[in-house]
Formats: sequence, structure tokens, C-alpha cells
Amino acid sequence: MQDYQLSIVIPMYNEQENVEPMVSAVFSALAEYEKSWELIVVNDGSIDQTAELLSEKAVERGTQLKIINLQRNYGQTAAMQAGIDAANGVVIATLDGDLQNDPQDIPRMVERLINEDLDLVAGWRKDRKDDLVLRKIPSRIANKLIAKMTGVTLNDYGCSLKVYRASVLKNITLYGEMHRFIPAWMATETLPTKIKEEVVTHHARQFGESKYGISRTFRVIIDLLFVFFFMRFRARPSHFFGQIGLGFGAIGGLGLSYLLILKLLGEDIGTRPLLIISVMFIFMSIQFLLSGILAEMTSRTYYSASDRKPYTIRKKINLN
Repeated sequence: MQDYQLSIVIPMYNEQENVEPMVSAVFSALAEYEKSWELIVVNDGSIDQTAELLSEKAVERGTQLKIINLQRNYGQTAAMQAGIDAANGVVIATLDGDLQNDPQDIPRMVERLINEDLDLVAGWRKDRKDDLVLRKIPSRIANKLIAKMTGVTLNDYGCSLKVYRASVLKNITLYGEMHRFIPAWMATETLPTKIKEEVVTHHARQFGESKYGISRTFRVIIDLLFVFFFMRFRARPSHFFGQIGLGFGAIGGLGLSYLLILKLLGEDIGTRPLLIISVMFIFMSIQFLLSGILAEMTSRTYYSASDRKPYTIRKKINLN
């Protein structure tokens, strides 16, 4: 297996008009790149001529162009993960296959990643060529929401043009719509100071129409909640459930204490709604505390069975 300095990963779905110009644009952009590189295009179960055209380009360009044809359409996140898994480069760059991202930006972003010892350089479409109402405004709202919940502040989470240090990126497994949150996932493996933005060129789409939009709002929100939980409580889930359980227990305990005082004063408490509510809160408290214990056991089992550590070592000095 040949090792490359740079792997470029592009997921494509029903982009037959963009196959030839995209491949040509990447090879043109990397024509003077001094180190070895490979282009990995993942065909995400396209039902048009994308697969056939990619096969033709693979024959034309040789082994530097690698094609992965997925069995069916799994979505952009799964397609991107397939390309990342197959990448052999020390550095991995990802971008969309619709020609809105400009491959000419890749060498500059790779150079910055290496020179500044970063783990991620994310593209920022500062002059975005998209519809204001349907694309720009939802994207801005999403960017602020994601930054608020994850603590990783970027101007443009949705830009697929990103350059990663492969040793860090490959510690992350992507599911659902998680490609939108890769910078947040990276923050679970590296310092936020190792994540920077770079202004990149953005073009209006010339062919076809968008397949992967922000319109999948509900799934994105659910994934965002999962990211928030994972970032804060991955190694200590009992703290999350325990805090909620103790809160419910405190409310229920206060209610029962108040009723106990009334009972000692001779009042009838059997028909008071507060009794039922307080008991319900106590049961909810027990439920959450037990959930925390089970989640803690599951977390410990995960780390033990997978032989994964709750930390990542960046570099060792004077250690065998």
C-alpha cells in the first residue's frame, strides 16, 4: 500500500455533469504539488451516469484516481467516511463534488495546516454564492447554534472544503448527519487552538441541484444534541444523568418534606396533588440515577472491549 502526503476525498451523488470538470479541476490544482497525492471519489449510490463516467476517468488518470462505488445511497456522511477510511494520506482534504468548492484552495490550506502545526483548517465561504433565504440564513442560524452548543466557534460549519491531519481525523467515526459537526468532533481529540479557518473561494452551482442541504433540520438537531452529550459526558455519562436525577430527587424530597410537616400539624395530605407529584419526582430521580449507572457501565465496557483510551497522545519525547 502506497503512502501519500495528501488524500483528497470527494463524495458524489447524481453528479454526472460534474464528473469530468471536477476531476480535471483537482488534477489541475495539484499539478504543481511537489509531494505525492491521491484523489478518492466516493459514488454514493448514484442512479445516473456518475459511476460509468468515474470509471472512465479512472482508466484515463491511472491509479492516482481511486473510485469507491457504494451499494446504495447512504448519505453524504457515510460516503465521506468511506473515503476517509480508504485514504492513505498523512493529510486528508474533503470537498463537495458540485464544483462550488475550488480545489485551487487545497494546497494553500495544506501548507497552513503543516506550517502552523494544526489538526484542522476549515474553509470559510465568506462570499457565499447561494440563495439568501433558502441557504445562507439557515446556515448562519445553524452555525451560531452549533458553536453555542459545542463551544467550537467557526463562521462556516457547512463548508465541506476542509483539510485534516489524518492521525486525528481517523480517531473519529461519523454517523447520521455528523459531517456537519466534524470540527466539534475534532475538538474531542485535539485542542480548539489546533482548529483554524481559512477564507476560500465559493462558486455558484453550474450543473445539477443540491442533494445534501440543511433542510434535514430535525436529523441535524438530533445529531447536534448527541454531539453535545458526547463532547461533555463521553467518559462520564453518570454525571449527566446523575445531575438530572438529583434535581428531580431534590424537588420530590422538598415536596414530601413539606407534606410531612403538614401531616405532623394534623392536616390531611392524602388527597393533595402535591403528594402524587412529589412521589413521581422521586421515582423519576431513581430512574435517572439508575440510567446513569448503566450508562457508566456501558462506557467502561466500550473502552475495555475496544481497547480505546479516554485520551489521545499527540507526541512522545524520550519515551521508548
